[in-house]
Amino acid sequence: MKLNKNFSLLLLGQSLANIGDVLYMVSVISAIFILTGSATASSFVPFTITSSMFISSLLTPLLIGKVNLKWLMAGSQIGKTILLFILGFMLIKITASNYYFIFLLIGLIAFLDGCANPIRQTLIPHYVDRKYLIQANGIAETVSQVIQAVMWFIGSLFLIIMSAQQLVWLVGGLFVVASILLCLLESVNDKRTEPKGKLDQIKEGWLTISNTPVLRRIAWIDCFETIAGTVWIAAILLVFVNDALHVGEKWWGFINGAFFLGLILGSVYCIKYSSYIEKKLGTFIFVGSSLSFIITILFSLTTIPIIALLLSLCVGLFGQIKNIPQQSVIQTSVSKEQLSTVYTSLGAIGTGLFGIGSLVMGLLADLMGIRIVFLISGVLLAIVSIIVQKNKMLFIRNMEQ
Repeated sequence: MKLNKNFSLLLLGQSLANIGDVLYMVSVISAIFILTGSATASSFVPFTITSSMFISSLLTPLLIGKVNLKWLMAGSQIGKTILLFILGFMLIKITASNYYFIFLLIGLIAFLDGCANPIRQTLIPHYVDRKYLIQANGIAETVSQVIQAVMWFIGSLFLIIMSAQQLVWLVGGLFVVASILLCLLESVNDKRTEPKGKLDQIKEGWLTISNTPVLRRIAWIDCFETIAGTVWIAAILLVFVNDALHVGEKWWGFINGAFFLGLILGSVYCIKYSSYIEKKLGTFIFVGSSLSFIITILFSLTTIPIIALLLSLCVGLFGQIKNIPQQSVIQTSVSKEQLSTVYTSLGAIGTGLFGIGSLVMGLLADLMGIRIVFLISGVLLAIVSIIVQKNKMLFIRNMEQ
């Protein structure tokens, strides 16, 4: 696949923004912890971000059709850049008595992020030929996962040599460059001309999902997978390492890193064998979901750290081998004009259930034991594989759209 100019600009701009997102989150968590000395206050950072992104996913359809998708993407990044510089100045004077203003700003930044994420996924089929969608999605996912795997570690190192505020200024520079790159994208044609009421605009994505059989199944899959995936958040995984494996915290880093490595390997596999995967989308989605649930259950039962490490890698690997073909199915299941509202609705499902699921799994881990929550995760993924198997003929790429 030859990368065209627009896809390259989108990939590079979003990658710089993602790097900045991780670094700014590291700096904010560090600043709040230094100010308050409270781990609970720091833990509210991801909760605030998830909640804001959920609200954004619900409201973004009001802008779609009124604002060109390219400018919606670039504008959200410009807005994030402005808010980040305000945050940088705020950190100069912030104290333990008024640190809650930080949460207001990170909530606003996350709100703009919740708008940008579904638009990025929508723009890929606008800029990439349909026969290259598997490769394009694979490349985007590979870059994203490498950034996630590497930047949390690098961000911690940055805090050794600079303050949280200085790190925010560095992120501001990355955001400025990302904004410029996204402004250079070509505008895409949005054929929406029919005026609609606000409620109709908000409902549009949900109605499209409800009326499209494969999207209806994918929405249910997302529900079960999102809840199942909450067991891999840092807090729950750390408890598993301590209570189930009885090893030190370094194994928490190893297992977490192995999971991200599995995601990267899965993306690379999809890029390399994209033409073969295109012919058997339903099969790959089924195999990926089936192996994910089997491996998750095995992970919940193991007591050997090195086995847990390998299983964690395999969960990431087969999860990604399922997810990338599934993205191709979504992107070709409806017209490009409908795709943006579909992604915002699916995004609302993901962020909403992730926030709730994280709290529920944390409570269940305390009440029933850490192994039980991983078993529950495996059962939820088993339900996903059943849904895929029963509807495998729906999981195809529509070449006519």
